Amino acid sequence: MMVEQARSWIRDNSTLIYFLIAQFIAGGAVAASVLAYMVKLETRVHTMETRGAEYTVARMEEMKLRIATMEQSIRTNDDSIKRIVDVMTRELRINPRDIK
Repeated sequence: MMVEQARSWIRDNSTLIYFLIAQFIAGGAVAASVLAYMVKLETRVHTMETRGAEYTVARMEEMKLRIATMEQSIRTNDDSIKRIVDVMTRELRINPRDIK
């Protein structure tokens, strides 16, 4: 008797049952889609962090090399200027301390 009532109720409400099953399947699909998107997003973030760190370190090393080269150039130019001043003041017989 109970089984017959259940079958009768299912037959009468088959549209509702199909709708609920479809809702459950759609909910599962949405959950899977969100999960896949979050995994993809986390992978992108990790990749950007990794590449960004490597890029930053490489840029910093490049800048250090440029700064070192510029410092060397400045020292060389400073030495050259001092030699030129020494030669010119010797030839002109000017004491550099007298110049203000």
